[in-house]
Order: sequence, then structure tokens, then C-alpha cells
Amino acid sequence: MERIKSIDELLTIRSELKKQNKIVVFTNGCFDILHAGHIDYLNKAKALGDVLFVAINSDLSMKKIKGEKRPIVPQNERAFIISNLKAVDYVTIFEEETPYEVIKKLVPDVLVKGADWSKDKIVGSDIVIAAGGRVETIEFVNFQSTTNIINTILERFKDK
Repeated sequence: MERIKSIDELLTIRSELKKQNKIVVFTNGCFDILHAGHIDYLNKAKALGDVLFVAINSDLSMKKIKGEKRPIVPQNERAFIISNLKAVDYVTIFEEETPYEVIKKLVPDVLVKGADWSKDKIVGSDIVIAAGGRVETIEFVNFQSTTNIINTILERFKDK
């Protein structure tokens, strides 16, 4: 089953899942260099419902957010990797800097971000709460990040 979908395809899937009373969980991120923190986060997100939708920032979107040197891994590869994780049911790529428009279309039952975000600042929380859904945050267990990995590589190989 192809798990990478356009937003329009996800909209159709979302509609079917709603009829089946399935709880759709939504999260988003860059997921540039996948690490244990990402896996833990996605597993915990999936545990909050029946189906997990993950929206990843496009390459252009990431450049705007993270700077010209990012992403390291191109969007199609990132989508492929994320879509092959056990916890993830569907992946989509969005072009904007935030997933607000995606959330507005899909209106998930549960919106999830890391606990480094306060719930009232999570993009799309207004939409989800207004529709009767909930917003959840997930604590990070190992404070790994793509930036830390990049910095480690640069430090270790600077003299090579």
C-alpha cells in the first residue's frame, strides 16, 4: 500500500475514517535526519489514536525555516523513510512554512507536537479544538536533534 499521499487523497481517506469512527492523529515536522527521538515521538503520537497522519515540510519550506543549507535529505526520501515506519499510516508533504492549511482541510481528531510547544501556540490548535478534537504534547526522552547530529559530524570530521 502506498502511504505517501497528496493532501486531496488524505482528505478522501480522512472522510472514510470519520465514517468508521476512527481517531485520526496528526503531526508534522521536518524529519530531516531521522533519529531515535523521532521514532519515540511518532510511536507515542500513534498511541493517541487509530491512524497517524504525518505532514512533512517540503524542501522549499525547510529552507525558509532552517536556512539555505537544509534539508540534508530531500523531501521524497524523507517521505519514503517516514512512510515506512510502523507507527505511521500516511504521509503528505506540504509547501507552506506551517501546516495550518493542511490541518484546516483534514481537521484531525488529535493534533500532536513536542512538549517544547505550549498548546496554545501549536499551529492549527484553534481548528482542532473548535471541531471538538484535542491537542496533545509529547515529552522528548532523549534530547537528540538533527542539528545536534549535524554539529557532531562537522566537529568529528572537520580535519578530514
